[in-house]
Amino acid sequence: MSEAFGPNFITLTDEDGNDIELEYVDALEHNGQTYMAFFPVVEDEDDPQAEAEAEEYGLVILKSIMENGEELLSTLDSDEELNEIYDLFMEQLLEDEEDS
Repeated sequence: MSEAFGPNFITLTDEDGNDIELEYVDALEHNGQTYMAFFPVVEDEDDPQAEAEAEEYGLVILKSIMENGEELLSTLDSDEELNEIYDLFMEQLLEDEEDS
């Protein structure tokens, strides 16, 4: 995604009904599946509790799935899948940093 128009944000609702605002970081394709990485948004950077809550989530990785002809974001199916995709994102982010 291009950052020509600024960062991209989405708001997700967790299983407890809490809204979480996320900033899009990157996407990658792996084994025919699209994965997207996000960082939680810290609304008030001077609020230590808000900062701690954002750090609790860390890098959020979701996968794009089609359900009833609609694209949805879903959590990953296993810790193994999450670890594998996390490693791929970290490699990609480090490569992007080195190219800058």
